[in-house]
Amino acid sequence: MQNKGLIRFFAIIFAAVCIYQLTYTIITNSVENDAEAYAISMVDKDAPNAPTLIEETRKRYLDSVSNKDIWGGYTTYASAKDNELKKGLDLKGGINVILQISIRDLLVGMADGSTDGDFRTALDRADERIKDGQQDYFDYFIEEFEAIDGAQLASPDIFANQEMEGRINFDMSNSDVAPVLREELQSYMVSAFDVLRKRIDKFGTTQPNIQQLGSSGRILIEMPGEKDVKRVKQLLVGTALLEFWHVYKASDVAPYLMAADTYWAEKIANEKNPADIDSTTVAVDTAVAVQQNDNTLEDLLNNNSNEVEDVAVADQDQLDKNPILSRVLAPGNGTGPIIATFRASDQELIQKYLNDKQARGKLNPEQRFLKFAWGRPELNNELGYELIDLYALRANAQDEAPLSGGVITNAKQDYGINNNVIVSMSMNSEGSKIWEQMTTEAFQNQTQVAVVLDNTVYSAPGINDGPITGGNSQISGNFTVADAEDLATVLKAGKLPAKAEIIQSEVIGPSLGQEAITAGLWSFAIALLLVLVWMFFYYGRAGLYADVALLVNILFIFGALASFGAVLTLPGIAGIVLTIGISVDANVLIFERIKEELAKGKSQADSIKDGFNNALSSILDANITTFLTAAILYIFGTGPIQGFATTLMIGILTSLFTAIFITRLFIDRYGKKGKFIDFTTAITKNWFTNVNIDFLKKRKGAYILSGVLIVASLISLATFQLNLGIDFTGGRKYTVRFEQDMNATEVASVLSDDAVFGSAEVKTYGADNQLAISTKYGIEMDDSEASADIEGKLYNSLKEYLPADMTQLEFGDVSVEGKEYGIMSNFQVGPTIADDILTGSLYAIFGSLIVVFLYILIRFRRWQFSLGAVLAVFHDVIILLGIFSACYRFLPFNMEIDQAFIAAILTVIGYSLNDTVVVFDRIREFIAEKTNWDFARTVNGAINSTISRTLNTSLTTLIVLLAIFTFGGESIRGFMFALIIGVVVGTYSSVFIATPIMYDTLRKTKARPRKSIPEKEVD
Repeated sequence: MQNKGLIRFFAIIFAAVCIYQLTYTIITNSVENDAEAYAISMVDKDAPNAPTLIEETRKRYLDSVSNKDIWGGYTTYASAKDNELKKGLDLKGGINVILQISIRDLLVGMADGSTDGDFRTALDRADERIKDGQQDYFDYFIEEFEAIDGAQLASPDIFANQEMEGRINFDMSNSDVAPVLREELQSYMVSAFDVLRKRIDKFGTTQPNIQQLGSSGRILIEMPGEKDVKRVKQLLVGTALLEFWHVYKASDVAPYLMAADTYWAEKIANEKNPADIDSTTVAVDTAVAVQQNDNTLEDLLNNNSNEVEDVAVADQDQLDKNPILSRVLAPGNGTGPIIATFRASDQELIQKYLNDKQARGKLNPEQRFLKFAWGRPELNNELGYELIDLYALRANAQDEAPLSGGVITNAKQDYGINNNVIVSMSMNSEGSKIWEQMTTEAFQNQTQVAVVLDNTVYSAPGINDGPITGGNSQISGNFTVADAEDLATVLKAGKLPAKAEIIQSEVIGPSLGQEAITAGLWSFAIALLLVLVWMFFYYGRAGLYADVALLVNILFIFGALASFGAVLTLPGIAGIVLTIGISVDANVLIFERIKEELAKGKSQADSIKDGFNNALSSILDANITTFLTAAILYIFGTGPIQGFATTLMIGILTSLFTAIFITRLFIDRYGKKGKFIDFTTAITKNWFTNVNIDFLKKRKGAYILSGVLIVASLISLATFQLNLGIDFTGGRKYTVRFEQDMNATEVASVLSDDAVFGSAEVKTYGADNQLAISTKYGIEMDDSEASADIEGKLYNSLKEYLPADMTQLEFGDVSVEGKEYGIMSNFQVGPTIADDILTGSLYAIFGSLIVVFLYILIRFRRWQFSLGAVLAVFHDVIILLGIFSACYRFLPFNMEIDQAFIAAILTVIGYSLNDTVVVFDRIREFIAEKTNWDFARTVNGAINSTISRTLNTSLTTLIVLLAIFTFGGESIRGFMFALIIGVVVGTYSSVFIATPIMYDTLRKTKARPRKSIPEKEVD
């Protein structure tokens, strides 16, 4: 090997850089351990909110040392944090969401709220198509609009308006307008991205990740280490539409509530019994409210009583007679802005009653534009449920607020005169002028001004001390400090240009993340130890050198991940461990070729030189095919799957360097001293020597066996199908931990009741007290509504199994004897993105097959080689799918077909091709060398010469996979099971499927390499 000094220099430099980069991780771990210890020592562990206090104390400690020098001025904690090896959500816990910015809302805004029939029809049709389609919403909108005869985008009623002035003219065609709209949409997306980035930066998350996903209006946001799920979601999806409205007094609106109550009582009575209804009786009955003292709402308002009573739920008869008033828990003060207080669960129904067109006809003509709004739901601990206040805003025909949040120049969390938490705001000159006018009117009429954020009334203060000048104002509303900080953040960052909806989310509790780290490290250590021992056992001193190269390879992988800022995930750890097998495979190929050269009687120096040179072609071909499948997986995968692909690609590159160069340096250095390396041990010296099996004669039996397995797999797929995960179907999946062992079948029966979810799948997840619960319930609902509804139903159905002091199902917030219970993780996928994930997965699989087919065709110059390799891969994938189809109902671990399974399929493809290419490479070599052999003898000889490598590599890889499967954690057990099947089936198919198919197709063509000697003995 030439240039040994240069290689040694680069190896030392690379190792030094990796060690230097990993020191940042050591520093941050040390500081964070100190912070955790300090927080625990400062907080009473028996306090009711001890976990929250510990977390707040820990954060304060880290903030205090953030910019202090560490290790004698080597770095600061903040600097080290920026450069440490980043851990993914499955190792650290945290929140990962994909937001969909509403393209429809953006188009409506660009059209200045147009109600044009053609425009609205095209939007509605695009809404329907996007549910099952794969194109962008904008493409569907343009297609549907152009399908309408005579429809013009440049109409003054649509886009040729003041909003788009200077960009769209009346005389532009639809084809001219479309690219302008697309460009404008992209500018809005940049604005949305910037708003979200500002919000996240102010939130204080360390190492957040935010990126725009193509041009689909989707934004990926990762916030490692965050635990407050509700707070993060509110921060992300709130449009921050701040408005200031005049409000009606409660006494002004009370007559309408009475009239609407009467109207709905009559309507319900007519629907129930239209023939026998006595309207006089109804009129009398509906004038009575059900607040136990039989006063009307108007009477209660006059009494100024606004005390919330724990009134028992009225019976159905009373609810029918007074559908609105019977649900009032407390009336508002007659001169105040709160009309009445209801249960939060009744909000949607009351809203429906009050906004009914027929009912609104009973409004005072001066109130015809009245707009009902609701306050923030608040939990009443005494009553045990949430209460919500009703307000009435003074709207106009355009439904526009007199003042909006665009005038806000600054906002901050502050404290009021009673030391209550508030948000202070300042406005620009335009806003100050309007604000002064509004407060003047409110002061003169002794009314209130409502502060409304995202259609929720935060406060409605009275103006008691005269008009407010200068544009300064405050928002109050029973805030916590965190609430006020978040509100100030979104006000300063600005409002989103359109509604944002969470279409995919993953939330992992920190406890589950720590358990994943422990499981991942155990699997890694055990797999590494077994491989190191096996290599030394099989190859002796040469195996020891390979072990050193393997350890250097692992250092390079972790150093490269830290240097590139890549994120380490649990599948990423699996990828690293898999590279152990790849690295070993390269050394095995080299050592086996050296042993062959020694067997020919060559000197040790020549054998080592020729062994390395002869193995190089096989090593490169095998690793390039695996690298190609990993690259395709990276392109089409998301999140943890990209982490797996990243570590696999880095591992392939570093393992090539260490196997080819580092191992060679040690072997050459030892040989220079005149010492002999045997490349075997006393036990393994004669293993797999003089193997002479006629594999081609056994191919018909292999064809029959494979045919039976494929037919059985297809029957299983047709009969039992596959257990598609929510990645591909949409839905929600929760991992819930209980105090006691649980029966998954019983829980599934409870949750599948029509009163709960209608259908649910429940499986034990790891320990017997931990369940994975999946449901498609609420898949079409708004995310926040569906999440609250589902988690509420989960809690109500399962609370008897949860700790007594857990009042709702939360993220590991309840700790009993140091163990956390509740929701440990959840995963949510909307129906639209589920279709996209499925399509991307299919592209990944077929794309990898096409790329590999072309690569093998280029390398081996005959399509028969490509055909044999690809058919063998199809064989492996069908059998793998068949086994999963037949076994998912009874095996005690997750066997869902999800993105991780697609990663497993691509890895199996890569491994199977790796094996096949090594055999094909030896066949090509034998064709050139053994010119006097017939083709059958050439093929058999090539397989026999590689059998030691094939079995050795398969065995070490299986050892690695079995270690991860056993100790690597529940979340990747199904993934590992798929890889284990793939290794076994792939090893078999490379010898008994790929090679025989290549042989049978090639020998029947004129391109057959050898035809001078009869081949009947193998037919």
